[in-house]
Amino acid sequence: MFFDIWAKLEYIMGKTTESESRYNDLEKMPVSDLLSSINHEDSLVPLAINKVLGNIEKLILSIVPRMRNGGRLFYIGAGTSGRLGVVDASECPPTFGVGFDKVIGIIAGGDGAIRRAVEFAEDDKEQAWKDLKAYQINEKDTVIGIAASGYTPYVLSGLKKANEEGLLTGCIVCNAGSPIAAVAQCPIEVVVGPEFVTGSTRMKAGTAQKLVLNMISTAVMIKLGHVKGNKMVDMQLTNNKLVDRGVKMLMAEIHASEDVAIRLLEEFGSVRKAADAYLRQKV
Repeated sequence: MFFDIWAKLEYIMGKTTESESRYNDLEKMPVSDLLSSINHEDSLVPLAINKVLGNIEKLILSIVPRMRNGGRLFYIGAGTSGRLGVVDASECPPTFGVGFDKVIGIIAGGDGAIRRAVEFAEDDKEQAWKDLKAYQINEKDTVIGIAASGYTPYVLSGLKKANEEGLLTGCIVCNAGSPIAAVAQCPIEVVVGPEFVTGSTRMKAGTAQKLVLNMISTAVMIKLGHVKGNKMVDMQLTNNKLVDRGVKMLMAEIHASEDVAIRLLEEFGSVRKAADAYLRQKV
């Protein structure tokens, strides 16, 4: 146990996510300087992502055919990384109309860890695969490990076991040459450099992970046919704002009045289904 902790500290302290901030005496800085400095550091994140677009593309192109064949997409992570995976997964059903069982976010320590940190959950080397097995995971599925450090034992062990079981594995990490990237079949290493507050990977690293997750889930869902033109035609109409958006989308798609669009949406429940039904009737 002591050796594992020491090895982890030795690895992490030598990586950019833990390196010293470029800024000193933060408590003495005016708020305007704090904001401009944070904003400057944030502006570096898309530049770092741009360097690994090819790796992101490779992962997406590997995921799409598996999901077409009935596979699912799993995110596993701890702390901020785990929460980001849960957020991205939870937004896929309302945005793209897919079931809640298609993109699944799992956080070390269980759902309670979304709000409150669970001590040492990220260090459990057995739990990730147990969590995945609860979903009857199989070789059609994909597992993406999310870990700023690239070390997190929960994620590392989960990816290793997923490889052994014949799944596709990917990762989103923010250090170069990490153990997790070495294990993942499709690694994505977004090296964003030192954080504004030293070691606070909820900042640039978290932003990088969020942007990459947006890219992955959005591109995958587009390629699976859940977007038409540039519209979310399969979105779930779960509030008045989305119903209003759906009405406008449908009016533009079928060149019908607002009353007709409202009636069709009420009857069929989605923009795509309503448009298809209307156009079939017109043929």
